[in-house]
Amino acid sequence: MARSLPPVKWFRAFEVAARHLSFTRAADEIGLTQSAVSQQIKSLETRLGAALFLRSPSGLALTDAGRKLLPQVGAALELLQASTLAFDAAPDEAMLTIATSVSVAQWVIAPRLPEFQALHPDLRLRLVSAIWPDDFISAVADVEIRFGSERQVGLHALPLRPSDLIALKSPALSGSLQTLPLIEAVGTSVGWDAFGAAHGLTGLQPVLFVDSYGMALNLAANGAGVALVSALLGRDAVERSLLIPAHPGSIAAREGYYIAIREQVPAARQFSDWLNRHLARQR
Repeated sequence: MARSLPPVKWFRAFEVAARHLSFTRAADEIGLTQSAVSQQIKSLETRLGAALFLRSPSGLALTDAGRKLLPQVGAALELLQASTLAFDAAPDEAMLTIATSVSVAQWVIAPRLPEFQALHPDLRLRLVSAIWPDDFISAVADVEIRFGSERQVGLHALPLRPSDLIALKSPALSGSLQTLPLIEAVGTSVGWDAFGAAHGLTGLQPVLFVDSYGMALNLAANGAGVALVSALLGRDAVERSLLIPAHPGSIAAREGYYIAIREQVPAARQFSDWLNRHLARQR
């Protein structure tokens, strides 16, 4: 039985890092953190069973396997991009397009969306899943909600609050942080080690690793462990009693969620104002 293909995002991270011979510069181009790029490339190397880079204090260099793979990956990504151009439609003035991650769509927008629809019954909405900067460009969105550092998300993006990290678990799960399985989202700069240091807790070692806060919340809601996640995503789940705090403390995050809109689209401003008012009431 043929094995499934590795995720396209792993190949994307490899291609950009190979062009720059730098995980840091690759992270800047893709719009992720350096650790996220490194993790995706390590995952690809593990999946392929071959090292793609030689890592040394002086920098990166491609291995023979990396040099062999690079032109094929580059050609495949170019073909994918060309193939999607025919489907990129111009904005529809009668429709508000919102580009964001699945995590934000599920945990932030979806629980509140009926209220916005009731306020604007004649407005059609289109939600587009987007992670990479290329995704946002292709989406031609009126509203963009991006994740990253302030430098990564762009000059015109404004932060969504709250942005601190909190520890959440299922109400059915009993135990302390030292005894329960810990879930951590890779690709972020602050994790369980920093949370433990901030609150005088030792030995906090995650055992489940995921690539998004949304997936961490899903696992926590199903009793798999305690998730350290953005309060922006988690507080509505707490209000609905899907999750409860596993610790009363929080910790500041270095990355967060930012919103940017097309100012010439009135519905985009209405959505942004409505979402910020809702989040402010929740705080």
